[in-house]
Amino acid sequence: MDNLIRIYKKLLRETDTSFYRYLYHEIDWNNRIVGIRGPRGVGKTTLMLQYIKKELEADDVLYVNADDIYFSEHKLLDLAEKLVQRGMHYLFIDEIHKYKDWSKELKLIYDYYSELKVVFSGSSVLDLNKGASDLSRRAVVYHLYGLSFREYLALFQHILVPAFSLDEIVNRLPEETNLKTPLLYFEDYLKRGYYPFAKENSFEEKLRQIINLTLENDIPIFADMPASMGRKFKKLLAIIAKSVPFKPNMSKLAEMIGAGRNQMSDYFLYIEDAGMIAQLRDDTGGVRGLGKIEKVYLDNTNLIYALAENEVNVGNLRETFFLNQVRVKNPVISSSISDFQIGRRTFEVGGKSKGKKQIENAEEGYVVKDQIEFSAGNILPLWWFGLNY
Repeated sequence: MDNLIRIYKKLLRETDTSFYRYLYHEIDWNNRIVGIRGPRGVGKTTLMLQYIKKELEADDVLYVNADDIYFSEHKLLDLAEKLVQRGMHYLFIDEIHKYKDWSKELKLIYDYYSELKVVFSGSSVLDLNKGASDLSRRAVVYHLYGLSFREYLALFQHILVPAFSLDEIVNRLPEETNLKTPLLYFEDYLKRGYYPFAKENSFEEKLRQIINLTLENDIPIFADMPASMGRKFKKLLAIIAKSVPFKPNMSKLAEMIGAGRNQMSDYFLYIEDAGMIAQLRDDTGGVRGLGKIEKVYLDNTNLIYALAENEVNVGNLRETFFLNQVRVKNPVISSSISDFQIGRRTFEVGGKSKGKKQIENAEEGYVVKDQIEFSAGNILPLWWFGLNY
């Protein structure tokens, strides 16, 4: 345990607190069990260490990585008992999906040690309702997405812009920010601005590592599949990358990757939950997953550049950015007359020459254009939607 404390203190000293993600201020840290789900590389570890550094007494906390060799011989439950015996009140557990029976032991910690608060992070494929140890009634779980264009401006360019709700965006409030030359930064964001680690060296190589680990490790472990399934997931993602946005033909895709037709919908859900793709559904299902799949996109524009390489389609890029940014705060579905529907509002996404024909019959329609800085009536700049969180 002493070695765990040394590692934790070292990480805490090295944690930068000059920039906080949007989710930091939305989490109710007073809950007895707080979970932070999200894809690899979006900043879950930093978020937890920042909270410890800013709000807690370092000696009242232990931060651990569930993948640490310590847990090859020790249990989380036993560690929790030791902390309580020492009079400590907080246990932060990173990458909890790496620990076998994590949900069972978290439930026991909750039941046995009411004086201990637990914060954990894990892969976005984690399912708290899975199995007998249902944590859904005990843990409050938040989802951390990658950087918005607004956060990218703050972290990479040191430009501070407030967040705007969708109502504020369509009412043209971003016009008042007076942000100079936003398009100068927008292209860089599309290529390398979604993941905070892009500030470090070898971004492309690290992003490919994240893709491989997600498909070859995270999903097979979560879904209790053989490791060989990782190769099929990689093949499927490669097909999607060169086809999106598209409506999937499950039978044809199953044949291409050598899988069963009946499993394809589950595979798409796993890859979506893991932060690799986004599925645009229609309005037929209120419960997530019941809506009919109309289009499949890569999750974010950085993945497009990493996977599609020289076959990047600018139309796909624009639609991916719009969906990726607005979904964080708004339920987005497909539109029967245009690209996207959010409540009563219809959005058609395109370039500078995009017309208004598709939204003529919309109750409340907007044309979202790339490569423009200012609005004109119901024509709105695409980059504005990157200020949504």
